[in-house]
Amino acid sequence: MNFRLRTFVSVARHLSFTRAAQELYITQPAVTRHIKELESQVGTSLFDRHGTSISLTKAGEVMLFHAEKILDSYRRMQFDMNMLTGNFSGELRIGASSTIAQYVLPACLARFSTRYPEIRTTLDTGNSRQMTQALFSHSIDLALVEGETRHTGIHYEPFMRDELVLVTGSHSLYATRETITPEELTTLPIVLRENGSGTLEVIERRLNDHHIKLSSLNVIMQIGSTEGIKSFLSDYDCVALLSVRAVTRELLSDTLTVIDIDGLTFEREFSFATLQGNPGSIAESFIRFATETPAHTRKSNRK
Repeated sequence: MNFRLRTFVSVARHLSFTRAAQELYITQPAVTRHIKELESQVGTSLFDRHGTSISLTKAGEVMLFHAEKILDSYRRMQFDMNMLTGNFSGELRIGASSTIAQYVLPACLARFSTRYPEIRTTLDTGNSRQMTQALFSHSIDLALVEGETRHTGIHYEPFMRDELVLVTGSHSLYATRETITPEELTTLPIVLRENGSGTLEVIERRLNDHHIKLSSLNVIMQIGSTEGIKSFLSDYDCVALLSVRAVTRELLSDTLTVIDIDGLTFEREFSFATLQGNPGSIAESFIRFATETPAHTRKSNRK
């Protein structure tokens, strides 16, 4: 019954039998069989079929609401029972904004997996807005976000400090500019992250503190990944505001250089986010594990 519910939830989230089969590593006919058996058990259809597409029926929406809660409770029960027998195992689904997922979490996850090899951990990546939506849809147990927006129904816990720095290619026209004023920032061609990213949200808020509108910047492009922005900087005379954690290697290798902004800094805090109430024992354990990391490894690496 547990796997049948997992199959239903996967189909309901993706609205696709094919994607559910890929996620669960089973065949599509097996997915169809599990759904038919569940519909037979509850005595009603859970999906409306529209040619090649499907949608949840009213009964399907009710089933999804309860199935997600049942599966969350089952995961917590399984972990708690394993703890009683000294078997630290279970499943942890983490979602993280792209900066955190790429430049912060890998080392922490490696240490966590080494210490607790029986815990199956998955990492989903997107911007902060997408990770918040994933929490609400129960697609993940724990999110790490970089934005400052706070949503009702979600509990936030500080993780580490970060700073956005203004960078340009070392051979750029602007590489000789060691310091600029906030007003001069509006004249430089700049590449920004996409709408919905925590990075862009922090930039907008800090600029507002100095009475500068985001719309006043000379934005030449928005790119949905930090790596994409770094590649763009290597071939175009422009600047970008990026996490210092994301450009450490480039600063050390002198492929990027920092331009200070007089009187304006873009500091922020990465945070854990869980649904209000009981986030799950494994999620709580991971938060404790991550925050036990020595403080000097969690501070900004800006040179």
